[in-house]
Amino acid sequence: MQPLMDDVDRKSEPVARAGEVASVGDEASRSVVPTPRLPATVPSAPAKRRRRLRFAAALLAVLLGAGGGGIYWWKHSHPPLPPGISFGNGRLEADEIDISTKFAGRVAELRADIGDVVTAGQVVARMDTRDLQEQLKKSQAQMEQARRLIEEASANLEQQHTQQKLAAQELERTQGLLANGWATRELFDQRKQALDGANAAVSAATTRVAQAERALEASQHDVGLTMVNIRDNDLVAPADGRLQYRLANVGEVLPAGGKVFTMLDSSYAYMDIYLPTLEAGKIKIGTDARIVLDAYPNTPIPAKVSFIASQAQFTPKTVETKSERDKLMFRIRVRIDPERSRIHAPSAQSGLPGVAYLRVDPNVAWPANLLGQP
Repeated sequence: MQPLMDDVDRKSEPVARAGEVASVGDEASRSVVPTPRLPATVPSAPAKRRRRLRFAAALLAVLLGAGGGGIYWWKHSHPPLPPGISFGNGRLEADEIDISTKFAGRVAELRADIGDVVTAGQVVARMDTRDLQEQLKKSQAQMEQARRLIEEASANLEQQHTQQKLAAQELERTQGLLANGWATRELFDQRKQALDGANAAVSAATTRVAQAERALEASQHDVGLTMVNIRDNDLVAPADGRLQYRLANVGEVLPAGGKVFTMLDSSYAYMDIYLPTLEAGKIKIGTDARIVLDAYPNTPIPAKVSFIASQAQFTPKTVETKSERDKLMFRIRVRIDPERSRIHAPSAQSGLPGVAYLRVDPNVAWPANLLGQP
């Protein structure tokens, strides 16, 4: 019977734990049992779906509001263009000019750096010209020697002229004596040969003077050529613009034609755009245009069409157009007037994106926002 009673006691223990109460009368045997944890409530799948739908609806409302605001802003800031005006996107560019060496040599000095604005004729770098300086001294010495040779040849010529004059006088006196019978025919022939020799000596001396003068001219040309070569080792900016790259450092030895700087010609600013056949066929060289940069949307820059491609080509990926990219387009270059390019050079930097507007129909007036400065 004892095992049966033990089983009954063990079965009653969980009941006491569940009620968290021991025997009331026995304080010593009372014990507190911790409260059991309740299971977490897991939301059902329909509740998750409802929350996602509410979030998607709110996001859609925000996007629609932003899109509507963007469309409103675009319509008010970009009024519709009248018929007869085409446009295309592009980037403002400028002609790149390489400032290179004429001769092989070592870079001795850099007088400018990347980003500097330079003017035409400004010296931006100097090459080592010590060898040319020595060659110049040699040519100058040869020129001085040629001057001395000219002086010597001139003195010899003067001497020969004196001998010639004496021989002529002697021949003249002998001829008078021969007529009176006071001189022999042999003496007359000797005086005549002496005069002929004096004439030949004068001719030879004259030739030597001319040769010395030619030698002087040659040495002067050598001096001039060496001075030109020395000046050509001063690398100057060929036009007004901004230095874009520096490709060499002081002390580097460069070959002939080695690049030291690359600059952007501020007088040749343009934008290449791409238009489909229907629009490009109506455009001519000299067509009036306007360039509006994204950075300066309220400052249209007057320009002219300076180039139209003779063959269609694919549109580069960097240029966005209205038409599909798989269609062939014609490249058209819109160039800003040189003087106006210099005026806008500080703000109209190369690489800025923008839009070029072309007035295909000359009878159409520019909209107010594209008039630009006269």
